[in-house]
Amino acid sequence: MSEENRAWLLISRPESYFSKDNVKFETIPLPELSKGGFLVRNIWISFDPTQLNWMKRDTYIEKIEIGDPVRSINVGQVVKSNNSKFKVGDIVTGMFGWQDYSISDGSYVDHVIPIPSLNPPWYSLSLFGITGMSAYFGVKDIGRVKEGERFVVSSAAGSVGSIAGQICKIIGARVVGIAGGQEKCKWVINELGFDDCIDYQSENVSQRLSEIFPEGIDVYFDNVGGEILDNILTKIRMKGRIILSGAISSYGSQNFYPLRNYRFLTTRRARMEGFIVTDYYERFGEAYKQLRAWVTDGRIRQKEQLFRGLERAPDIFMNLFTGKNFGKQILQITDYP
Repeated sequence: MSEENRAWLLISRPESYFSKDNVKFETIPLPELSKGGFLVRNIWISFDPTQLNWMKRDTYIEKIEIGDPVRSINVGQVVKSNNSKFKVGDIVTGMFGWQDYSISDGSYVDHVIPIPSLNPPWYSLSLFGITGMSAYFGVKDIGRVKEGERFVVSSAAGSVGSIAGQICKIIGARVVGIAGGQEKCKWVINELGFDDCIDYQSENVSQRLSEIFPEGIDVYFDNVGGEILDNILTKIRMKGRIILSGAISSYGSQNFYPLRNYRFLTTRRARMEGFIVTDYYERFGEAYKQLRAWVTDGRIRQKEQLFRGLERAPDIFMNLFTGKNFGKQILQITDYP
């Protein structure tokens, strides 16, 4: 095992979108192992838009402190342990950061359950990670989507939106995605089975939604916020539901886009509700069991963009905010045992 620990440290808070000037690549001492702790060699790193918020401010968890490694959810292998629940050789997933090695006491760390047909286990960062869990609980608990309903999801080719749309197709809803670019739209229709997809880069989203669903929308799964959300408020049906999962269009702004059409929630007796996926942590096993059954049966597909090299972490993270990401972005930083 190496005696060095390479890490990307946060050295300044992003004022708008993330910049490579906000971080510094350094070699730092290996963390010391305390009683009850264990050392993880990180293998795969997940990239999620909410990491930008963690860099900027306190949210549903405390912000990343200046000088600390950038926080992320990883899959790694236990290489030293003073914890009976996590033994040397175990493959685990947790919030370990942009670094080669991490120390943990076991809080919010899970064993990765091997699935031979899905090996190696980076699915623990996508379908079986917070992205799949967000899609599952957003659709099932917040949206309460039913057969025959009209369902729309933004960022439809992203890691959360693509899974949410597929779950709704399994339920029997009519599913329309919103994505950036014809390649992504063709993928969600031809590969994932969506009924239609609107390219916001070349089409008028409002006009196309009115053409596809002239009677309005029952459920909208929002990953972007901003103008698209405000427009969809005018199209929500009686007793409709809007699921607030993310607002990536405003993560780089000091001011959120003003919602002018919220009055439609009153007149249509509709509901708009946000959620944080960690609120459902105790029920992750339920979602895992169902998602595993669906993916094993070929009813859900997940697209990953796989990269290699810890030094590339900032560039890959920035893809999330420029539309270059397609599915789930995962960075491998060492060999899988």
